[in-house]
Amino acid sequence: MIKISIWTDYACPFCYIAEGRLDNLIAEMGIADRVEYDYHSFELYPDAPKDVTETTVVRFAKKYGLTEEEAAYRIDKISQMGEAEGLTFKYASTLNTNSMDAHRLTQYAKSLNDPLLTKKVMDLLFKAYFSDNQKLADHDVLLDIAKKAGLELASVKKVLGSNEYYDEVRADENFVMTRGINAVPFIVIDGKGVMGAQSKKIFKQLLTEALAKENKATK
Repeated sequence: MIKISIWTDYACPFCYIAEGRLDNLIAEMGIADRVEYDYHSFELYPDAPKDVTETTVVRFAKKYGLTEEEAAYRIDKISQMGEAEGLTFKYASTLNTNSMDAHRLTQYAKSLNDPLLTKKVMDLLFKAYFSDNQKLADHDVLLDIAKKAGLELASVKKVLGSNEYYDEVRADENFVMTRGINAVPFIVIDGKGVMGAQSKKIFKQLLTEALAKENKATK
């Protein structure tokens, strides 16, 4: 089994694009049964508030030192990248809030040792943020996602009402930050790490090399 370890944040457009690109490539190569995602947390905005304080355009402009017109143009270009991967990508109208609880929910799903379930939760969280423009700090939103994923709601409510899995989120972040990684997505395919939403060509090369290595090992 080829493991794809991915450090990601649900407010990160390039994380969603990278995952969509990988999903499409894996389907195209016909290797879904030979690939397993290994999710890891990384908060891009750990100090983000629980509620929305400014629009995405304003926040983007401040972060990169742009005018709001320039920010809107770049956001639109990023959205087009997402749409090219078949994603409904409404980046300009996203509602940025703190993502810790969304990561804790995913860590809980991961603790159940079902990678497909964890992947389902990840996909639903990305969709909630970028496609449905929901607030990921809202526990009602997270409970709805948990229900759609098939998680036990009583257990999810217990997790969200506590600090469970906080340490797991921080451990994921510290692991890469102590190695000089301070942005996401950071993706490791069969031990080889790459930053960002890499091109289809690069992802395909890494997957092809991993497949060849796996085939050789099983002979």
